[in-house]
Amino acid sequence: MKINDGFELRTVCDDNVIVAYGRKNIDFSKVISLNESAALMWNAVIGKDFTCQELADLLCKEYEIDEQTALEDANQMVAKWKELGLVSD
Repeated sequence: MKINDGFELRTVCDDNVIVAYGRKNIDFSKVISLNESAALMWNAVIGKDFTCQELADLLCKEYEIDEQTALEDANQMVAKWKELGLVSD
C-alpha cells in the first residue's frame, strides 16, 4: 500500500490534521483528524510502500502493546484510510 498523492499531515492548534491539495482531493465537507498513534503510522510511511504488519511492528515498538492488538489497530486504521481515499494498494 501507499499513501495517495495530494495529502499531507499538518499540526493545527495541537491537532494532527490531513490536508488535501490539488483539485481532485479538495472536499471542504470533511476534516480528517488523526490521533497520536495514527499520526505516528502516517509519518512512518510517507512516500513508501507499506503493509499493515509493518505498521503493527511500529505500534508494538512505540507503545509496548501485544502484536495481535497492534495488528488489529493497524488494519482498522488502514481500512479507514482506504475508505477516505487516502491510501491505495
